[in-house]
Amino acid sequence: MLHASLQQLRLFEATARLMSITRAAEEKHLTQPAVSIQMKKLEESVGMPLFETVGRKLHLTVAGHELYDACRDVLERLADLDAALADLQGEVAGPVNLVGVSSAKYFLPYLLGNFIKRYPKVEPRLRVTNRARLLERLDANEDHLYIMGQVPEDLPVVEYPFLENVLVIVARPDHPLATQKNIPLKAIAEQRLIGREPGSGTRKAVEELFAKSGLKVSPYMELSGADEIKHGVMAGLGVAVLSLHSLRLELAANKIVILDVENFPLRRRWYAVHRQGKRLSLAAQTFLDYLQQEGEQEIEHLLTHDSAILAGTPDV
Repeated sequence: MLHASLQQLRLFEATARLMSITRAAEEKHLTQPAVSIQMKKLEESVGMPLFETVGRKLHLTVAGHELYDACRDVLERLADLDAALADLQGEVAGPVNLVGVSSAKYFLPYLLGNFIKRYPKVEPRLRVTNRARLLERLDANEDHLYIMGQVPEDLPVVEYPFLENVLVIVARPDHPLATQKNIPLKAIAEQRLIGREPGSGTRKAVEELFAKSGLKVSPYMELSGADEIKHGVMAGLGVAVLSLHSLRLELAANKIVILDVENFPLRRRWYAVHRQGKRLSLAAQTFLDYLQQEGEQEIEHLLTHDSAILAGTPDV
């Protein structure tokens, strides 16, 4: 019989999913040696190797694959148990684990803040990361909800649209195109475009739009987040496509302007997503309901409030 601690199983699941002891240690906020020691103890308990190194890459052995499948089942059942016990108390309380792509950081904390004012016993746990890491966690069913602009087609998930995601093309106010109207896409394709990394939902949407017009766009520069891209635009490095939610302060301060480009703004949706068959806790389900029923209105109010403050007028 396998004698393993729950902590060892959690560390093994993270290591096997990420195929990296270093990344597993980062995710669990431990040192790499600490994780390595626990993996060695687990292998001793199993009585055979769980990992093998081919070249410089970590791979699961046959025994490792068997244990990984079992770990996922066990940890998912424990998560369901936690949710069930919390629900029996009939109170909206306890953890709500959320993971959002990087652009979601411009609105998701505000929605969470308003939600916990209403339900102060909820414990929000928000992780903001890139799309690739988010999909890893979604595949492993590690969290309650995942916030993204593009729902994966190769994973069995349930999606809930809750907020419009408006994509616009921006530039410095002194850019030659800043005062032009109905700029053709071809003119944008000829500009230095600052883009997101491959795999980004925004990048995919932009590439698909240009492709429909027979145009191909190759980023002049690739940056990993909206903040970095905005600074690149303000430095005069080029133009960029960004979510309107990420531009409130820069637009109000006239540091960035929206270009009048044909087929823009590009209107998409933000989605809350979870794996098919997942049982949400009462707290997570209540937050999901809040997103769908009030999320759009809350963000519109936030935008109006910010604009009023920056303009020096009262918010009424």
